[in-house]
Amino acid sequence: MRDILNVTLSRRGVLGAGMAGASLLAMPSILRAQEKSLKVGVYGGYFKDSFDKNIFPEFTKATGIAVESVAEPTGEAWLVQLEQAARAGQAPADVSMMSQVAMLKGQATELWAPLDMGKIKNGANLIERFVNKYPDGRVAGIGAVAWYITLVTNTGVFKEAPTSWAALWDPANADKLGLLALVSNSFLLEVTAKTFMGGTGVLDTEEGILKAFEKLAEVKPNVALWYRDEAQFEQALKSGEIPMGQYYHDVTGLAAADGHPVRSTFPKEGGIQDSGCWALSRASQKVEEAHVFIDYMSQPAIQATLSRKVGTAPTVKREMLDLTDAEFAAVSSDIEPIIPRYDMYQTKSDWLNQKWTELIVG
Repeated sequence: MRDILNVTLSRRGVLGAGMAGASLLAMPSILRAQEKSLKVGVYGGYFKDSFDKNIFPEFTKATGIAVESVAEPTGEAWLVQLEQAARAGQAPADVSMMSQVAMLKGQATELWAPLDMGKIKNGANLIERFVNKYPDGRVAGIGAVAWYITLVTNTGVFKEAPTSWAALWDPANADKLGLLALVSNSFLLEVTAKTFMGGTGVLDTEEGILKAFEKLAEVKPNVALWYRDEAQFEQALKSGEIPMGQYYHDVTGLAAADGHPVRSTFPKEGGIQDSGCWALSRASQKVEEAHVFIDYMSQPAIQATLSRKVGTAPTVKREMLDLTDAEFAAVSSDIEPIIPRYDMYQTKSDWLNQKWTELIVG
């Protein structure tokens, strides 16, 4: 969820560069109308394959706008590419799915063209936190998909599901945990704050962040693996070698459905909810098509399809969805989530990474 570039040839490309302009103009108008297209950047691999198969063809069928999907590199490399291209007046993708930290960084350089909510009627369906706004209230992005990191366990080792993130700190779980290796993707400071310190508001100050670091450091004797490679931890979880940790709810559910002895639990403090936004590059010439696309993707029916086919949590209100309780539980939860403090990662990135190395993984 998280890379062969699959480029859909435009009709113009198929016709060949050598065709005379006069011949092109003589083509039936209906053919020229079909040239409406949009380049959409999505995370590569399985995620992109699912969109290519289940989402984009239906969008084209409904709107007549062809989609050329672009596999985004991971991390902030795509943000850098979009920034550099925009300065040259170009857009490697018109609309891209961007992380929340990338959204904030792009806001700082006005990379995102403000969206006209009058043209995105389905934007009213969204849960409010999935509408990303500039400080002055302009809309910078619209929630595309969400996903959860939860507390996962091997059912052979843990007969009962844990009920709280506090289980990570339990001395009985020494050398049994697999946790994400980066401060900026594990969101363990937020987990610590929500579980032991009354909420993530304590992370408003460096003093509060340091207190969270101190409490989080107590988990270190229980950690068998700080993982960057998701597959490495998934394998160890399935085998019971590392029987507890944090992992992606949807992937764990798929593994359980395949018969592996694993479970995903939403602790009482909530799962960690991360998400991606649709954002429009200021260099894009496809503003109209982009608004049609974002509006289409914000429909409850499409969000439900994403949940069923791609395994993402919906960004629209639950009561608007036709998901069964089981379908909803497979991707989401009614427990209030832990929302990462994206502002913190944007403004204190170097300091956080330094403290993380010093106090947690060093």
